[in-house]
This record gives sequence, C-alpha cells and structure tokens, in this order.
Amino acid sequence: MGRTPAITEETPPEMPAEPAQAERFGKARSARSGALREDYVELIADLLAAHGEARATEVAKRLGVTHPTTIKNFARLKREGLLTGRPYRGVFLTDAGRKLAHRVRARHRLMVALLRAVGVPAEAAEADAEGMEHYASETTLKAFARFLKRRD
Repeated sequence: MGRTPAITEETPPEMPAEPAQAERFGKARSARSGALREDYVELIADLLAAHGEARATEVAKRLGVTHPTTIKNFARLKREGLLTGRPYRGVFLTDAGRKLAHRVRARHRLMVALLRAVGVPAEAAEADAEGMEHYASETTLKAFARFLKRRD
C-alpha cells in the first residue's frame, strides 16, 4: 500500500470539484441530523436491556438535555416509527427502532475496536466513538472491519 503524503501548513490543499465537495458536505449535514436520532435509539435500547424500561427523565439525564427536549424527541421518534409508548410512561423501541439500535451499536463497537487497535486508551476510544460512529460511511466501516480482521 502507498503512504499518504504528510500535509503541512505550507502544503496547499487540493480542492475537489465543486459537485463532489457539495456532496461531501451534504452527507455530513445528513449524518449530523441522523446522529441525534441514533443517540436516542441507542441509549433507549441500552436502558431497556439494563432496566427493562426507558423513561424520559433517565434519557434526559444521560444525554445531558432537558426533559422537554427529550419529550419533543420522543414524539419525533414515534412519528418516524422508531418508538412506542404512552404519556407519563416509559418508551419502547419498535422493530425498526431495534434494528436501528443494533446497527448503531455495531458501528460503535467497530469504531471502538479500531481506535483501540491504533493505541487509543479505552475511555478515550469510547468517548470518541460516540461521535465518529455517526459519520463514517459504510465503505469506510467495511474497510475498518477488514483491517481489524487482518490483525487477528
């Protein structure tokens, strides 16, 4: 494999074609909007597995957001078909919500494994993976999985 040349402050960046760059920025914006949905679904799945229920108060505390913000996001996730529940009760994932939670959890584990493989300490790997898992493309995730498999 070839090596990537070092980039320094003196090295001017090679600009991609405008349509390609616009597509890249569009994908990043889309990933940002999906990240919130994925964080909620992932956390709800974890709470359901650990405690058998996921209540708005607990979700709000663990995500570091307000209770009204959590209620608003629960309503959106219900409209999107990812959650079910009744007012003043816990929420549960639909089949679609469970599938999404499973995909997000798998991406998270893969990202943590990659970061640990390149020497990132466990706590930092967990924290960094929490953001990175939402932005890596399927192509990149598959490349990470191949890389890790070769190391075994």
